[in-house]
Amino acid sequence: MVKRRAAARKAAGRSSAVLERDVPPSDAIRRAAFDLFARQGFNITTVRDIMHACGLTQGALYNHFASKDELLAALIIHTQDELERLLLDAVEKAGDDPVDQLFAYARAYAMRHTRNRVEALVANREFAWLEHTKLVQVRSSRRRVREILINLLKRGAKAKAIRLPLSNGKEEVKMTAMAILNMCTDIAYYYAPGGAWSDEAVADLHARMALRIVGVER
Repeated sequence: MVKRRAAARKAAGRSSAVLERDVPPSDAIRRAAFDLFARQGFNITTVRDIMHACGLTQGALYNHFASKDELLAALIIHTQDELERLLLDAVEKAGDDPVDQLFAYARAYAMRHTRNRVEALVANREFAWLEHTKLVQVRSSRRRVREILINLLKRGAKAKAIRLPLSNGKEEVKMTAMAILNMCTDIAYYYAPGGAWSDEAVADLHARMALRIVGVER
């Protein structure tokens, strides 16, 4: 966990937000909070830290968010809802073939963790700090995201389009789904833009690796 947090701070630090003075205050607060929560964690970050980072007074935060906790909830819920929407859209646009759908799902999930690394770090690591009602809401969304993939895998296996790994002679669908999700989630901890790999290339590679896990070469 310590190594993962250090990697997250390093990854987030490479894209540390430089906040323009002409952006709306609520957007400036969100961007500063995402950056600080990713680099040093929600619990360590203070309201003063956030407001100093975006050049606003501490009182300005309460014009837009009731508290630091409400700010975290707004960030994570929006991020999670957007991820869920993007995945559903990607699967719908992929057509009826289960292999195409799985590729589209994995690619969209991976792309979200390359292009929105800081947001992904915060949503995946800091959601446990949410108060109970908001935590339940986010966990429900995370469950739906996982169920989309599980259902894709089940349909693909039923159609004999993919081969699920076996455990004690039984097809292991949930563990396979978690392996694909964790593989793509971890992109946010190590990927940095501007190198030899583009966002699209990273997403394509992880989508192909997701297919390989279920016995499909592409």
